[in-house]
Amino acid sequence: MRITSIQLGMKDRPKNETVEHALSLVDQASESDLILLPEIWPCGFFSFDRYRNDSESLDGPTVTAFKQKARVHKAHILMGSLVENQGRHLYNTSVFINPQGEIAACYRKIHLFGYLSDETRILTPGQEVVVVDTPWGVCGFSTCYDLRFPELFRRMVDQGAKFFLVASAWPYVRLEAWKLFNRARAHENLAFLISCNAAGSNGGKQYAGNSMVVDPQGQIVAQGGEQEELVSAEIDPGLVDSVRQDFSALDDRVLK
Repeated sequence: MRITSIQLGMKDRPKNETVEHALSLVDQASESDLILLPEIWPCGFFSFDRYRNDSESLDGPTVTAFKQKARVHKAHILMGSLVENQGRHLYNTSVFINPQGEIAACYRKIHLFGYLSDETRILTPGQEVVVVDTPWGVCGFSTCYDLRFPELFRRMVDQGAKFFLVASAWPYVRLEAWKLFNRARAHENLAFLISCNAAGSNGGKQYAGNSMVVDPQGQIVAQGGEQEELVSAEIDPGLVDSVRQDFSALDDRVLK
């Protein structure tokens, strides 16, 4: 199974230019089975003043364009997250599209980030843990700040998750925490964790990049740098079952 995270370099530029650039990078990743993008990449996470104007519904032009790309390339695409407009409420919503060009799952970020951030003021938190079955196993979804809350990942494991897909706009100033949480969430749950983080900067904040593929033993299979790039890896989905059978720590849980 081939995975590619599109570690998009954020810039203060019009949304339509960013969308076109992201679509061109999806074309470059066309040999992948799974393609991921970062968090709120159409306008940039820290461009809070753009959230309302750049928001759209899930049948809007951005999601529609990515549905078409998924069909053309016969790939699953986690198109990262966008600001979803539901009238009175805005959400930080990750959209997972299957190779038929259909929305297979949507995850609204549960843990909104309030530290030197307007996300909690502008957006409404999600309420549901989301997992979905795929040809390679059950995938669960999280977004950026969610990584700090291990109980979310255990809830996904309880619902069958073997893969965690993480869209993020993690800042460079907390890079070491990013690296730690990626490996910890994978290893403590004996699952693959595949993260796609933003690179570049916007709103006066620099992103950390360093998108990762981490295996169930907490080993880094692939890792990006700090600039825009495609971070790709070949993985064996069967590794999750073999690791869990060999070291059955999840069966020894007492507190649930």
